[in-house]
Amino acid sequence: MAVVEFARNVAGLNNAHSSEFNEGTEYPVIDLMPEQKDIDEKGGTMRLGLYPCKIKEGSLAGRIYGESLIYERHRHRYEFNNEYRELLCDKGLVISGVSPSERLVEMIELPDHPWFIGVQFHPEFKSRPNRAHPLFKDFIRASLEHRNK
Repeated sequence: MAVVEFARNVAGLNNAHSSEFNEGTEYPVIDLMPEQKDIDEKGGTMRLGLYPCKIKEGSLAGRIYGESLIYERHRHRYEFNNEYRELLCDKGLVISGVSPSERLVEMIELPDHPWFIGVQFHPEFKSRPNRAHPLFKDFIRASLEHRNK
């Protein structure tokens, strides 16, 4: 939804949406993967489980994880639509995590925001009360820092 919001309010694609929620959207910035479009029986066809993600050097995600390759859990079949990749990046969206093939966008950031990351995976699947996921842990750190300013 972060990509939809950015597309609408920064890139000027007023009717941008995810085809998961609006199949007829004029600008499907989030869409089914091309190989999924002709599948009628969707059961068991989603991207499910642990997948690698390459982190962009110098990004907020890179600082948070401290690694160039991470593994995160997924449970979805809708992806960032690469037809809009150049336009959205030209408008300031930072793609800070991608699949090893660089075909799938895994993480986005807003560089002019104190702390804004959108992810395609589910960090809550790897977070525990006594061992918070790095994104949750850093979000709380940034929130406390912001509050104390």
